[in-house]
Amino acid sequence: MKNQLASPHDAAQDDADAREFDAYARTQDAAELQAALWASRRHDGLDAAAEAEFQQWLTADPAHGELYDELDCSLDGVRLLPEDRIQSLRAAVREDPRVRVAAAPPHRLRSPSSPGRRNWLLDVARLVPQAALATTAAAVVGGGWLGWEHWRGQPTFEKHYATARGQSLSIDLPDGSTLQLDVATQAQVRLYRDRREVRLVDGQAMFIVSSNPAQPFHVQAGATRVVVVGTRFSVRHTRSGIDAGKTTVAVESGRVRVSALSSAAGTGVELTAGQGVTADDAGRLAPVVGVAAGGVAAWRQGRVSFTDTPLAQALAEFERYGDTGLVVRNPAVGALRLGGSFSLHQVGTFAQALPVLLPVGLERRGSVTEVVALP
Repeated sequence: MKNQLASPHDAAQDDADAREFDAYARTQDAAELQAALWASRRHDGLDAAAEAEFQQWLTADPAHGELYDELDCSLDGVRLLPEDRIQSLRAAVREDPRVRVAAAPPHRLRSPSSPGRRNWLLDVARLVPQAALATTAAAVVGGGWLGWEHWRGQPTFEKHYATARGQSLSIDLPDGSTLQLDVATQAQVRLYRDRREVRLVDGQAMFIVSSNPAQPFHVQAGATRVVVVGTRFSVRHTRSGIDAGKTTVAVESGRVRVSALSSAAGTGVELTAGQGVTADDAGRLAPVVGVAAGGVAAWRQGRVSFTDTPLAQALAEFERYGDTGLVVRNPAVGALRLGGSFSLHQVGTFAQALPVLLPVGLERRGSVTEVVALP
């Protein structure tokens, strides 16, 4: 069994290292060290009292603001350390996370008794101004906002995308995936080191996901979660139009797993190419259905398909793309159901087809045309 006790030589070396590190910290400018400390604390979030204290520190000396900005940028560099160097930091934290930072100067810092301490300290030194080294190293190894778990939990990319009525958008993400947004769609994208996440707030999108088993791709829409590694699929979650309030997933290629947000990992249903499923507003899944070839995200080709769809929903779907000039005031007429495939950009053709498909007529009422029941 391996001896877990440090040898006298190791203990002496640790004490010598601690004294060297502490002596170094004492030679640094107190204002610069304080700026580094504030930079690390603010990135982790301050309560009202701490924020007031920070503002007071800023106004105490005009130089404080410049120091803070400089060291804040320097600390950002630590988060971009290469993976092998982060592994060294992680090992140091796990072995002996004893480094701490005093609330105010003088800053007495203890160094961790870890064989790799000197290496990672030198690595941090290359990225951070010497005046901030003591505080930065303490923040990293002491498990502060630059600690391992926090570092792993920060997104490497974050952006909100939105399209207006009648506008579509194709986005190339940094991970190699492509996100195609339909009209009137909002999506929040966050890429992490161990996963990729998109929250579809409203609308519908086509996802062409770059395969990366080490970084699964998650989509949240309403109360529904979709998890994939690499595939092509569409997700719809709209407040109006077809299946308003529900979430619909359809797979063009590959495999996806669809489940309720409240479900345990691994539950739900797995869809393959040519399959789709709809979930209600609570995430409850309907039976899996087949999806016709070319039926996945047909809006990319400027078309929409209705299958036993109430007329009111069909009109609301067209309204997502632009003003139709059509209104339905009679609930019984709005409940009439129709089917067929139509161009989203030729609403006039759709309107002309209504009297053929349904027992309705078209009557002009000022600036709009009302769809009315036949006498």
